[in-house]
Amino acid sequence: MGFFDKMFKSERDIAKREIINVPWEELTSVDTLDEIEQISKEKPVVILKHSTSCGISRMVLRQFEQEYDLKEGQAKLYFLDLLSHREISNKIASKFNVPHESPQLIVIKNGKVVYDASHSEVKA
Repeated sequence: MGFFDKMFKSERDIAKREIINVPWEELTSVDTLDEIEQISKEKPVVILKHSTSCGISRMVLRQFEQEYDLKEGQAKLYFLDLLSHREISNKIASKFNVPHESPQLIVIKNGKVVYDASHSEVKA
């Protein structure tokens, strides 16, 4: 990230440019959580909760994207911008019975959380 990026772009703009490498779908609606539950019955669903203003979260995102090697269609990946959609994180916590953390990776299969990790434990 260059000097001018820091001067003229928001952290969210910079983070959006950084998430292009993985087929993320932005999670922007609480209603999508019911769809995620259904999709997870056919293939695993991955949710990455990311704070665009947190350096640790940014580091975890970059590391995940560098390690990511799933074939297309093996899993459905969702990216949750916590600064814009904290209410969705709260709903994830209650719906899937997993405490909120950030950054956090959650894997859902057959409607249940089968894996969750936060901070340096997040791995592709």
